[in-house]
Amino acid sequence: MAVSMREVDPVFQGAGQKDGLEIWRIEKLQAVPVPKESYGKFFTGDSYIVLKTTALKNGSFRHDIHYWLGKDTSQDEAGTAAIKTVELDAALGGRAVQYREIQGNETEKFLSYFKPCIIPEEGGVASGFRHAEVNEREHKTRLFVCRGKHTVHVKEVPFARASLNHDDIFILDTKSKIFQFNGSNSSIQERAKALEVVQHLKDTNHDGKCEVAAVEDGKLMADADAGEFWGLFGGFAPLPRKTFSELNGKDFTSTSKLLCVNKGQSAPIDCEILKRELLDSTKCYLLDCGSEIYVWMGRETTLEERKRGGSAAEELLREGNRPKSHIIRLMEGFETVTFKSKFDKWPKKADAVVSDESRGKVAALLKRQGFNFKGPAKAAPVKQEPQPQIDCTGNLQVWRVNGSDKTFLSFSEQCKFYSGDCYIFQYTYPGDNGDECLIGTWFGKKSVQEERSSAISLADKMIESLKFQAVLVRVYEGKEPIEFFPIFQNLVIYKGGTSTGYKKFVSESGIEDDTYSEKGVALFRVQGSGPENMQAIQVDTAASSLNSSYCYILHDGDTVFTWIGNLSSSMDQELAERQLDVIKPNLQSRMLKEGSEYDQFWKLLGVKSEYGSQKIVRDQESDPHLFACTFIKGVLKVREIFNFTQDDLMTEDIFILDCHSCVFVWVGQRVDTKIRAQALNIGEKFLELDILMENVSRETPLYVITEGSEPQYFTRFFSWDSAKSSMHGNSFERRLSIVKDGVKPRADKPKRRPTTSTHTGRSSVPDKSQRSRSMSFSPDRVRVRGRSPAFNALAANFENPNARNLSTPPPVVRKQVPKPVSPDSSKPTPRTASIAAISSTFERPKATLIPKSIKASPDASKPQIEASKPKLETNAKEINPTKDSQIATSTVEEDVKESQAEGQAGLPIYPYDRLRTSSTNPPTDIDVTKRETYLSLSEFREKFGMTKEAFGKLPKWKQNRLKIALQLF
Repeated sequence: MAVSMREVDPVFQGAGQKDGLEIWRIEKLQAVPVPKESYGKFFTGDSYIVLKTTALKNGSFRHDIHYWLGKDTSQDEAGTAAIKTVELDAALGGRAVQYREIQGNETEKFLSYFKPCIIPEEGGVASGFRHAEVNEREHKTRLFVCRGKHTVHVKEVPFARASLNHDDIFILDTKSKIFQFNGSNSSIQERAKALEVVQHLKDTNHDGKCEVAAVEDGKLMADADAGEFWGLFGGFAPLPRKTFSELNGKDFTSTSKLLCVNKGQSAPIDCEILKRELLDSTKCYLLDCGSEIYVWMGRETTLEERKRGGSAAEELLREGNRPKSHIIRLMEGFETVTFKSKFDKWPKKADAVVSDESRGKVAALLKRQGFNFKGPAKAAPVKQEPQPQIDCTGNLQVWRVNGSDKTFLSFSEQCKFYSGDCYIFQYTYPGDNGDECLIGTWFGKKSVQEERSSAISLADKMIESLKFQAVLVRVYEGKEPIEFFPIFQNLVIYKGGTSTGYKKFVSESGIEDDTYSEKGVALFRVQGSGPENMQAIQVDTAASSLNSSYCYILHDGDTVFTWIGNLSSSMDQELAERQLDVIKPNLQSRMLKEGSEYDQFWKLLGVKSEYGSQKIVRDQESDPHLFACTFIKGVLKVREIFNFTQDDLMTEDIFILDCHSCVFVWVGQRVDTKIRAQALNIGEKFLELDILMENVSRETPLYVITEGSEPQYFTRFFSWDSAKSSMHGNSFERRLSIVKDGVKPRADKPKRRPTTSTHTGRSSVPDKSQRSRSMSFSPDRVRVRGRSPAFNALAANFENPNARNLSTPPPVVRKQVPKPVSPDSSKPTPRTASIAAISSTFERPKATLIPKSIKASPDASKPQIEASKPKLETNAKEINPTKDSQIATSTVEEDVKESQAEGQAGLPIYPYDRLRTSSTNPPTDIDVTKRETYLSLSEFREKFGMTKEAFGKLPKWKQNRLKIALQLF
């Protein structure tokens, strides 16, 4: 049945054609656009329609429509908002999901559009906003209650002690100061989120200029801020427990009920199990889930029938006295994941294509009425997949797993994998804030479970040895992420395996061992984007394995063919030539173009048969989704964070970022160690649940990232400030320091080295990028690049050379967690020598080959020739002042300058033992990020081996290395 478009309001022309928000207010029963400068301002006496348009990576738009009803809005305005929402959906082609929002009980998705919160003002259209004008002239003290761990619900309550309780967060906004009262039963995350509201009030009501105080429940008059806070309430008095139910207005049912709407009346459908087949495209249905009611509208229903379906849902709520339940309306073919999850095995179908046709009808109708309405719009699709966000000039080490152990692979073998084996790799590369480390496991398609488990266990130990400052990734053959292949650059994957586990499996199962043999027949598919990102993968030796979009290498002992597909590019052919040097380096190959093959070629492949011509499509990256996780007794529960930002990542929690092609598990620094150890398992559970119902593979690449060590291929999904992730304290303490200081912390990080785009499509570093990484290293040694003398000095003093072997990861000094030390602080730290070593490399002046005094006086050399060797050394010292004396003279001058500067700064001086991060008696009035500035000049030189002025001239990363070693960071 065709959709009638005659009642579509022309005010919606052009709506939903670009990413962002559009808002209308109901005025005199008509939808009137709201100016953009007023977005986020709501009045209790009004009704609003909010359209959120999201541009997706596939080039389409996703639309969410919300109609918001203030607590004082009239019934006529509320009804008009509901009807106009249906008309707006029709104008968008029936593709939108519609939400009913009630003041004080809004959905988290709606609140995410107006972060950190919305605070409706009294009044409405009829009042002329006179109430708001009064507030602008005279500040009124107001009390707000905040609830929510990830999304904040704010409600104004009476300014009275009786409004307070132990379970919630309260914000008292006075003329000169904002107080946040933290109930004793509230969580750290709730307190941190409430501080975002405090920041909002500070900026909105006080132009960012007012004091902020945090008051803890239970602190009495001894605390100055607490005393001032309670004084505003007439003095302290114990708070009673809650006398009202927090579940009031929230409805729950044990089972979902399906009802069919016929002529505006709903009738229940008798069914034990909800199935998709129960929904008819010519009807509307209600799915009553208690806290929300879904209105499902068949694509063949009329506009009037859809309006009646919404009215039937409203009536169902009124009859059950459920004013706070949500109503969610959706069109057939555009159901939400939550709705689908209510049914048993919702079938996966292609996206509905009726939308553009319906939208085109709306455009034609409005044009006939004289309006210039644009036709169906689409977002600009992503033209190419994202490039690897990783520096490809780093240091790579690879191990093969053998049973429960691992065997280090030489340089010549570390890029040759077997499908029956498991591998562990460690890749260290330069990042924005110093060296970054990636430790991964690669599981071949035919590898055994025992060795997969061993690989995970061994990789976990490597991560633990690096104080969890490295990223862990689990990779399956055929599901490699885009960062994987550029790390290896030239990778060959053979059939079979060489590990003890694989050989044992083949022997016990009695299957044929198809491990690659140089003397046998083998077929390789060549793929990649350039010389530094290419792979040769052994496939079944059969004609069906060929593909016109690729080049192949076929060999039978010393007989070698290169097969060129008709759809392959010149780059593919070049890569095939390069891979020949790896697979058969000393043999000449016969090139065969598709369609001109020899009989011998087909004979080696068996029987000539049909083969494909389409490029192999890897999992494409989709729009990311962020989920907050709780993991209790092996049960994983997730909650989606809409319109997420970096501030949503709480240091006490675990979050999962799902972008379909890979999944990231982000672990906060303050997550319990037992839960931290389950991070990879949590990711596995998430893939098993398939929250987004996308039929996601259990072999999807899985990353585990610890807070403070976020790589660029993770941070690219955020507007990232690395200084936030390196702050100290819990979420509340971090946010409080930002709110009180009035500015966000900024990282003094060096700029990423400039990159240039080559013909291969990868980013590379100038100069060095023009040569392969393998050219810089001997085939028999581990690749180690970019290590300065200072780094080597530090590493040599921290390591035990007798205990170190190739299977032990190199030390990572970036953002290390300080190790506990002995309580006996009177003994000198064992790291003193290492600090002196690294400090000397930073400051050491260039050596002078010929002393100036000798060069200026030719006669002075004669007595040196005639004298004995000891006399020569003595005279040399007398003629040329030693480096130590030169440094000492310079140091005295620097000390005088520093003494004057330190006296002007007026900083307190504390002993080193109190300034250490492990101190049991730390000072409370210092900046914990600059502990070294509170050392005396003499103690600073003793510990750092240099003056404060010299230390200040060092690069930030060198300063941090020294501070980490001395437990001052």
